[in-house]
Amino acid sequence: MKILLLIIVLIHGAIHTMGFLKGFGIAEINELKSYISKPVGLFWLITTVLFLTTFLLILLGKEWWWMVAVPAVIVSQVLIILSWQDAKYGTIFNVIIFIASILAYGTWSFNTIVHNEIQAFLPVENAGKQIIKEEMLSDLPFPVQRWLRRSGVIGKELISNVYLNQKGEMRTKPDGSWMPFSAEQYFTLYKPGFLWLADVEAAPFITIAGKDKYDDGKGHMLIKLLSLIPVADAKGETIDQGSMLRYLGESTWFPSFALSKYVKWEEIDSLSAKVFMSYGNISASALFHFTEEGDILSFEAERYYQREETSTLEKWLVTVDGNSFKEFQGIRVPFKYNITWKLETGDFHWLKLEVTDIKYY
Repeated sequence: MKILLLIIVLIHGAIHTMGFLKGFGIAEINELKSYISKPVGLFWLITTVLFLTTFLLILLGKEWWWMVAVPAVIVSQVLIILSWQDAKYGTIFNVIIFIASILAYGTWSFNTIVHNEIQAFLPVENAGKQIIKEEMLSDLPFPVQRWLRRSGVIGKELISNVYLNQKGEMRTKPDGSWMPFSAEQYFTLYKPGFLWLADVEAAPFITIAGKDKYDDGKGHMLIKLLSLIPVADAKGETIDQGSMLRYLGESTWFPSFALSKYVKWEEIDSLSAKVFMSYGNISASALFHFTEEGDILSFEAERYYQREETSTLEKWLVTVDGNSFKEFQGIRVPFKYNITWKLETGDFHWLKLEVTDIKYY
C-alpha cells in the first residue's frame, strides 16, 4: 500500500508540471486545452513541489507527511476545477491521497498521545539499586522462594523498570477469527504500573491501535480503529481491578516483584501460593501455581469480564505454554502464554502471547 501511494503521489505531482509549462509558455501541452495564466501556472508548480515533498516525506517514513499532502490536495483540486474538462480525472488521485492523509493523521495523532503518555509514565530516575540477597526471601512462602531462586534473581539488582516486546494472536469472541498483533510494554515496580501499546491486524488493510494503561492505581483502556475511530475508551473500578490483576499476572516477567511492599503472600501448599495486592483504593488477589522445580505453571484470579451491558466476575486463567522459558539478562522467565476466560458457557481462549525481548533497568 505504501508503494502504491508513493507511485500515485509521484505521478500526480509530475502531471501538475504540465499546467506550469503551459501557463508560462514553455511547452505546448495538447492535453490541456483550457487557458492557463502565469499566476495560475505558478500554482500548478507549487502543487508539484508540494506533492514531490509529500513523496519524499512518505519515503523517509515521516508520520507528519499528511501536513504537506492536505494543502497539496486542496490546491490541486481547485486547479482541476478551473480546468475541469481537461483535468477532472485527477480528482480520483486527490481522493485517494486525501483518504490516505486522514488515515496518516490518525496514526500520527495516536502516536503523539502515546509518546506523551510514555514520557509522563516513565520515572525520571532508577529507584532500585538494591542487591537481592538470600535472607530477603525468608518471609516468603516456600514455593515463592523456590520460584525466585529458580528465576536467578539472587545476587542481582532489584528490578525497578521493565521494557518488553510481544507478539501473538487475539480474538474478541469464542468463535471469532484470530487476529495477529505486535506490542511493546513498559512496567514500573516502585510505583506499580504498566503501559501496553499494541497494533492489531483486524483484517487485510484494517488495523486497530490499542493502549492499556495502569498508573497510580487506575486503569484506562483506549482502542481505536485505524488509529482514528474510537472503539473503546474504558475507565472505572472494574477496569482498575482488571488492570491490577493483569499487572499481577504479568509480574512473572520480573520475579523480584514478589518482594514489593504492596503485596503479601500466603502459602497454599508446596506448589501454590496466593498473592494479595492493595494499591490506591483497589485490592485484588490471585493464585500462582508452580512446578516442582520452581517454574511458573499458571496464574488464576476472579476478574471482571466486560459484557455489552454489564461486567461479571469470571475466572481468568493464564497458563505457560509448555516448557517455554528463556533467560533475559540472566533472569529465567516464561515467554509463551495462553490466556483463557473460564465462562459458564465454556472456555473462551482469547489470547496467545509470546514475549520476544525483555530489558530490565
